[in-house]
Amino acid sequence: MNNLFYKLHLEGRQRNKLGAAEFYQLSAHSLNSYESCTEDELTQTFIQKLLMMNYRARYIKTKDNNGQDHPQQSAIDLSEDEGDIFKEMSLSNEESSQSDLIHPMDVQMAVFHWADGFLKQLIVTKLSQCQYALPLLVPNPFTQQIEFPLWTFRQIQKSWKTVKSSKTQPVYKADTPMVFFFRFGSVSSSKSQLMNSLINEKHNTFFHRNCPGSSRTRELMDGVVEIAWFCPSGSNDDKFTDCVAFCNLHGDAEDHQKQLQILTEKSSVNVVLLPRLDRSDRHAEMIQNLFRGSKPLICLFTEDKSTVTETRKGKFKIGLNDRNQSEVSEELRKAIKECLSGSSSTFSLEDAFKHSDIRVDEEDDDDCKRGREAAQQMMSLLEKKDMMKIKESFLPHQGKLWHQWSQKNKELHRPQADETEIDISKKHTEMKKIREQQHESDISEFMKLLIKEMNSHASKKKYFLKWLRILLDEHTSVELSDLHHKYDEKWSAIVKLREDPCKSDKLTTEQSELEIISDELQSAAFGLEHIMREIGQIYESCSSVKKNKKDMQIHFICLPSLAAEMMISGFPLELMDGDAAHVPVIWISAVLDELKKILGDQRVFVLSVLGLQSSGKSTMLNAMFGLEFAVSAGRCTRGAFMQLVRVSDGMKTQMNTEYILVVDTEGLRALELAGKSTRGHDNELATFVVGLGNLTLINIFGETPAEIKDILQIVVQAFMRMKKVRLNPSCVFVHQNVSDVTAGEKNMEGRRRLQETLDKMTRLAAKDEVYNADFFSDVIRFDVHKDVKYFAQLWEGSPPMAPPNPKYCENIQQLKETIMSQASKSHGMTLTHLNDRIKDLWEALLNEQFVFSFRNSLEISAYRKLETQYSKWSWSLRSAMMETENKLQNQIENEAIHEVDENFLHGELKKTSEEVEKSMSEFFKKDTDKDILIQWKTSFEIKIKALQENIVRETNKKLNEIFPQENQKKKTAAERSNCENSYYEKIKTFGTNLKGKTEDEETLQTQFNLFWKGLIEEIPRNSPPIKDIDIMQDVKEILSETSEGIPEDHWQDIFSVPSYSDYVELKKFSGIKGALNNVYRSTKERFGYILSEEDETQIKTLVTDVVQQTDKLIQSFNISKMGYEKNCIEQVIGYIKKNITEHEEGPVKYVFKGKFFMYLVLSICKKATKRITDQHRLFREVDNPVIYVEKKRKDYYSIFKKNCLGATSAEIFGEIICQKLKMHIEQSVYKKTAREMSDEIRSNCESLNGNRSKLEKHILKTLAEEEDFDKYMNYIQNPRDHFKSFIRDEVCQYIQDNFSVSVLPKMKENIILLQQKIIKAAQKSTESFKVNRGDVYVWLNSFTQQLSEELIFSVKDLSGVQHDGVDVKHIEDVIKKELPAIISDISGNFNDFLWKLDYKDRPDEFLIDHFCQCCWVQCPFCKATCTNTIENHPGDHSVPFHRIIGLNSLFHKGTQHFCTEFCSTVVTSGVSFKSSGQWFPFKDYRRAGGVYADWSITPDLSELPYWKWFVCRFQNDLEKHYNKSFLGKGVIPENWRQYTKENAIDSVAGYYTLRQTPSMKMLTAGLQITPVLTFFYYNLLE
Repeated sequence: MNNLFYKLHLEGRQRNKLGAAEFYQLSAHSLNSYESCTEDELTQTFIQKLLMMNYRARYIKTKDNNGQDHPQQSAIDLSEDEGDIFKEMSLSNEESSQSDLIHPMDVQMAVFHWADGFLKQLIVTKLSQCQYALPLLVPNPFTQQIEFPLWTFRQIQKSWKTVKSSKTQPVYKADTPMVFFFRFGSVSSSKSQLMNSLINEKHNTFFHRNCPGSSRTRELMDGVVEIAWFCPSGSNDDKFTDCVAFCNLHGDAEDHQKQLQILTEKSSVNVVLLPRLDRSDRHAEMIQNLFRGSKPLICLFTEDKSTVTETRKGKFKIGLNDRNQSEVSEELRKAIKECLSGSSSTFSLEDAFKHSDIRVDEEDDDDCKRGREAAQQMMSLLEKKDMMKIKESFLPHQGKLWHQWSQKNKELHRPQADETEIDISKKHTEMKKIREQQHESDISEFMKLLIKEMNSHASKKKYFLKWLRILLDEHTSVELSDLHHKYDEKWSAIVKLREDPCKSDKLTTEQSELEIISDELQSAAFGLEHIMREIGQIYESCSSVKKNKKDMQIHFICLPSLAAEMMISGFPLELMDGDAAHVPVIWISAVLDELKKILGDQRVFVLSVLGLQSSGKSTMLNAMFGLEFAVSAGRCTRGAFMQLVRVSDGMKTQMNTEYILVVDTEGLRALELAGKSTRGHDNELATFVVGLGNLTLINIFGETPAEIKDILQIVVQAFMRMKKVRLNPSCVFVHQNVSDVTAGEKNMEGRRRLQETLDKMTRLAAKDEVYNADFFSDVIRFDVHKDVKYFAQLWEGSPPMAPPNPKYCENIQQLKETIMSQASKSHGMTLTHLNDRIKDLWEALLNEQFVFSFRNSLEISAYRKLETQYSKWSWSLRSAMMETENKLQNQIENEAIHEVDENFLHGELKKTSEEVEKSMSEFFKKDTDKDILIQWKTSFEIKIKALQENIVRETNKKLNEIFPQENQKKKTAAERSNCENSYYEKIKTFGTNLKGKTEDEETLQTQFNLFWKGLIEEIPRNSPPIKDIDIMQDVKEILSETSEGIPEDHWQDIFSVPSYSDYVELKKFSGIKGALNNVYRSTKERFGYILSEEDETQIKTLVTDVVQQTDKLIQSFNISKMGYEKNCIEQVIGYIKKNITEHEEGPVKYVFKGKFFMYLVLSICKKATKRITDQHRLFREVDNPVIYVEKKRKDYYSIFKKNCLGATSAEIFGEIICQKLKMHIEQSVYKKTAREMSDEIRSNCESLNGNRSKLEKHILKTLAEEEDFDKYMNYIQNPRDHFKSFIRDEVCQYIQDNFSVSVLPKMKENIILLQQKIIKAAQKSTESFKVNRGDVYVWLNSFTQQLSEELIFSVKDLSGVQHDGVDVKHIEDVIKKELPAIISDISGNFNDFLWKLDYKDRPDEFLIDHFCQCCWVQCPFCKATCTNTIENHPGDHSVPFHRIIGLNSLFHKGTQHFCTEFCSTVVTSGVSFKSSGQWFPFKDYRRAGGVYADWSITPDLSELPYWKWFVCRFQNDLEKHYNKSFLGKGVIPENWRQYTKENAIDSVAGYYTLRQTPSMKMLTAGLQITPVLTFFYYNLLE
């Protein structure tokens, strides 16, 4: 026996039992259909086949290690002449080699012995489904103690039908007669084979000696008693008229006295096989006692030839020798029937061995026992309760309240045409009240016990749940069976009445009664899925009100983990509530989150199934994966359930997934348990599971066209919807119950018909979905040869005694291989993505227009990552170019280079460009969402190249603009330098004159102060003073010269006007047609001309473009270097005038009034005033002689002092060089630090370290915190300006907060590095001088050239400085000595970092350039700005959440009342808006064309607290600003006022984290679309 376990690889399994989890996984073994295997694979192969309900699991052939099947001996290859038949084929007395083979029943029993309780139960359940006999009494192979495995029978149900009634019962409850077969001694006939002929002659219910694979030796079957039941079908040819149990004792009964004694006592009839009767036999006394007993006895003699003989009442003998098997079977059957007719004894498994010393498995396993006790305690609460009211009493959370909430939620998402925001708010309030009522409902004692047990240790919990399911099904099965019977009778009556039109009144009555029965069925159904549904609703109610239930022993946040652990243990979880037809999204999402915590964010391949009701969907899935999809007793699947199937470690890499998530659904075209068919519900369900599944199995029962058409249009429509929202599931069609699956021609004909039907259904569905498709292959990739499977009928014969058809099992295996092949090509989805997909699909399905409403969170998440990466890539390119630009600018100003071209700049950027390309390539190849990202790869590659070109072009333009300014700068610099150097000479002369006269510091200071005073007094006479500037005064003066006059104080900021209608008039025309137009024009002017939204958009675009271009024009003036001149403003005004004129000359119907031009000029110039003033201040500090010279007083004194003290010419000259370098060192350090701070801020500043959406989130948060209405209006009306201001504020704040820890250390590091470079340049220059000789100029040239890339410093800076007698060799030493003091002086004045930088060199300007190169198109309804990071992005504009359309000044027709609707809610309604004189429904807004067609506004019925709080907080300000009121239809809903500022801020964080919406209709890769900047005012709503 130990050798047997060794061969089967089961040694050492006594403690570490085989578990169901080992076989509930997809492994390489489970994907192979083995008909033979090696001995060590027998266990795996047997169980895998059994799980698939393949009764051939008992007939597996064994093969040796070389792969040869047994039995087989090697043939000897001899010539014909050498053969000797008498020698080679003579009889042998040796045992056949077959005796070495493992007996199939030993495999079964070995697995049974080493399996844990759950696997044993599973094996026995599957054996029963295969119509095999089940182990009833099992001796322990080591101790010989007999065990009754009652637990293994607990899941088995048997159905049978008699002439009078039908019955479905748990087999352990079945009270039936029992016929007991046993033998004495060795007999020539097979007892088991004889029993099979009584039960089902076509199937080997009991394994016997003549079965395939049988061998002479068996080690584990002796003493085993097996049981099988004959279940009649109610037909005339039934072998028995009622259910009968048959027990079979294996081995010689004399050796198994205990089994014999017990079963002969429990039986109704005893049947014994023996060779003959002999008083000397050991068993003679036992036979005599049985014969004398009252129970019927049938003796079968293997050595007797006699026919059936009744020797006395109830005592029969039948001979078997040389008898026809059929005759014997018939005689035996008649004898048994006669015996049973006179017997009243029955046998029930549950009661059979109660008082014997037989070990019962349930009583010996503590966990099983405790699990049963806990389940029984719960069931005791249900005793004597009305089944129709049981759920209402014990599961109150899922009843009316949940159904009401579900209905309200659907109504919320499908508003009526005249619904207002008040109505929507009322629904929100009602839904909250329902949730509160749910929360107030008490948790029943039943549920308290359940939650307590669910928190017990794993093994007990699993037994408890199994027991609970078993006992619940037992409790409800009788009543449900009766109700189903009543329902069937009533339905049959209705079918007959429909044929008689005269009985319509009777038909109506019967239909009403049928609906009552249907409601009763729904009420009486009470299973584990309803209990888990209750837990889900407890969780959702607590989650909604954000507090725990007072009478719950654990916190509600622990509930999802209980369900997650159940899923991991192999239990299915309800995904869609079939009674409420609703997905409990909050609950499902929480369970999946917990699943992710336990397992990690594993990748799953979702397999879903669709089909008609009772078409065998659940059976197919159970057979394929060995599952047990849980439904209440006597019911088909309702809603949808999901169950995890683990992929083995060896298969994970091959299949690209860790789990298969199997989704089973209720049948389409179901009667809905009330004689009704709901196409809408079917469409919802089909769309949901098709969208959820990576692969959907379309299950079709039979081949009749009517049945196929019934389902296919729904399916095709679901796939068409997926295509439109860019989900790409695949499908396989499964034709079940096809009679001849091997007929190739028939299959081809079937495929052709299916293809034609699919194409026809596609054309029909295309009309409903407004989609252009003629063939099914236009909708989904489909190969009719590969993606259509034909299945044999499930049963091999007629139920209830028919076993599953092995051909069906083969078909299942082939389908399984197809599924796994598809899974290996798919990347499935992570649990996070699955969670998002469920929410997205259900949210979209709640709305009437699925495609219009679908929000693809997987795409959104992937696109968000791509945007963030794009931001990093673009910053890398900008940052690299900033370095190059700075270096080249220094060289230009040092006259080291005289031209720059784009090729050179491309070369400088090449390294960074290659790094970015590599990073992009890796991102698209390796990211977990690479399959989704691939659609944007080409587009973003083009974008990066375009960005690079633009950066190079802009840099080239900026650098080349420096060259023309150089002459003026050179002149200014030369004058300043000459002046400065002349002062140096004067001071040197003055100092030399005092040389040796005094060394006293006080005296030197006094002398220098007198000299300095005289020097300063000379400056005004030689240099005209730089005046203060007044930009706005200059603007007004220039405008007054070109216009009729301007308002002095009161003029309108053009950026904040709600409409431009007041600033235009219609064009004048000439000719007759012109005269008519002029009449029209004068009429319009009398009543006021209202611009269309297209006109408003054109003007807004003009204003935006002019602002951008004037910004660049002002920057090109380089005021910080060149100073401000009045002609700067003249150029700006000229540019504005030119653009306005060009616009008026275009295809527009209007011209601008004079005030538009004036207000636009004043608005732009006022906006630019601070920038110009700040830059001019920098210029003044450098260019004003007094200021400039005063700054250098300390330096001049140092030179003076050295001269007084007799310093050498080299010392003086070296110090002057250091003094000259001081300002340039300072600027170089500031600029380099600014660039480095830009990088740091991009990485570390919370508001600036992400993409555009993240920045907007922080802007909204800051606005709410500051509560400044004017800033809000600026944000709404001028978002780009507000963004710029916000970035400047954030950068300033960051620098201020981090000055000492980040800015200062960087500056000190940079100045030290620069110091080292200067000293190194001095060293090299000295070395070069020593080699090449020359004068000071040679040394200076070498020195300045080496520093030309680092700072602005040239030989000309020292022109006029005398260097006679300067010993060049000592300059280096002087610089080394004097430079540290200069560096120290600069370092001591680092505090004014930002203000000492030119605007273009500031970190905030770098970041503004980076962030503001994005999309600024505003929603035509609410003015929310598109959040796409990329300017001119492909696809639609979109935002995470919209605003109240009243913020765009929209009001209700005929009133001045604000519209309080949100875009995202109004697009689901029947409300209309006016555009270009026409009315359009909001739900069809794209039809208005123009700016509307470019926007994707996804319905969103969530609460959106931010803008509701804003409206309530600033109600008075808004009414005053827009001159409208929140009255009438526009009254603010009362529940808006409950939102606090904190709620608003929290909601923004959530929305921008979870709901960022990319362009959802991405076009062909690389296609560029230029968006139109959209502003839209004063529309009326109808």
